[in-house]
Amino acid sequence: MSLWKRGVRADRQILICPGCQSAHDWADDLDRCAACGSVALVCRLGEVECRDCGHTREAIPADLVRSGTAPAAPPASGDSDLSEEVAAALNRVLRRGRAT
Repeated sequence: MSLWKRGVRADRQILICPGCQSAHDWADDLDRCAACGSVALVCRLGEVECRDCGHTREAIPADLVRSGTAPAAPPASGDSDLSEEVAAALNRVLRRGRAT
């Protein structure tokens, strides 16, 4: 088992080394779940998920976090095709242009 801990800060997945864990209260710097307040978050494929309660939300892109700009609301899924949603998620994560 690894001594490194993982967490989410500013909607980015981070690793906390054993030295930093002993130097100060490292959990105070982590993002918390909006539903339950836990720091047991995982960021993947453009979403932040709480490992304690299962609450998920869209991750805010790093450039918007730095600029303080509020993110646009995600498009309503409605009748959209699952393959379109997967392609959009991959494009967000891989920072590619829109597939044609």
